[in-house]
Amino acid sequence: MSAASRAPLRSDRNTARARSRALLAAGAAAAALLVSACGSGGTSGGGGQTGFVTGSDGIATAEEGERADAPELSGETVDGGQADVADYRGKIVVLNVWGSWCGPCRAEAKNLEKVYTDTKDQGVQFVGINTRDTSTGPARSFEQDYGISYPSLYDPSGKLLLRFEKGTLNPQAIPSTLVIDREGKVAARTLQALSEEKLRKMLDPFLQSEK
Repeated sequence: MSAASRAPLRSDRNTARARSRALLAAGAAAAALLVSACGSGGTSGGGGQTGFVTGSDGIATAEEGERADAPELSGETVDGGQADVADYRGKIVVLNVWGSWCGPCRAEAKNLEKVYTDTKDQGVQFVGINTRDTSTGPARSFEQDYGISYPSLYDPSGKLLLRFEKGTLNPQAIPSTLVIDREGKVAARTLQALSEEKLRKMLDPFLQSEK
């Protein structure tokens, strides 16, 4: 085989190796994100210039001028439909990261649905991100068991979660709950299962600011 004919083979092998390394890196990043999965609480997280403050209740908030844009979050939902968080621009979006296998997620599920039912007429939209469920079957059963009526994006590998910029109010545990303001910016976050009372406390400042 001539050197000229061997060169494309080497190039193909190098390309394959590069792709493999990229996939491994993405998987490692997702694993690092989810290593704290399903804990009973969370930490403030974020390094460097975070631009947010975490209260003693575990709720971190960012002032208007310090809020980062929410990333593009769209795709297939647990029930086989499609959802795009960008379609809810102009509403307050409560984004909840969950898994059907997660005990604290089960504990907070009815609280999320109750607050959603009470606030959806005030311009509030809830959206879930289901992760680490290897099929949609358990996730659909979870939604049925807890009466969840809002959509959840199906994100088994955590790719959507990795779109959040480091050092911002990014989800770092399962469950995590974020509030995205009407301008599409991440305004608040907590890394813990939420009681109905605490969820309302997290959401109310954004509703009150418009009265």
